[in-house]
Amino acid sequence: VIDENALTRMLEAGDIAGAGLDVFEHEPAVNPKLLALDNTVLLPHLGSATVEGRVDMGEKVLINIKTFVDGHKPPDRVLGDAF
Repeated sequence: VIDENALTRMLEAGDIAGAGLDVFEHEPAVNPKLLALDNTVLLPHLGSATVEGRVDMGEKVLINIKTFVDGHKPPDRVLGDAF
C-alpha cells in the first residue's frame, strides 16, 4: 500500500528510478500523473497472471464457496464479520 501522490513526486524528482504497479489507489481510475511518467510501468492486475497463480486463485474460490455453503465463514472473506 502506497501513497500514489508521494510516489509520483519521488518519481518526478528522480528519488526513485522507476516503479511498476499492478493495483492503484482509486481503482478503476488511474492517477493521470502516473500515466504521464516515462519511468512507470502500469499493468492492472497482471501480477497474478501466471498459470500457477490462477490455479491457486481458483482453488481458493472453491474452498471459500464450499465453506460458505456449509454454513461457515469463508477463510478469505473481505467484509470481515459483516456476513
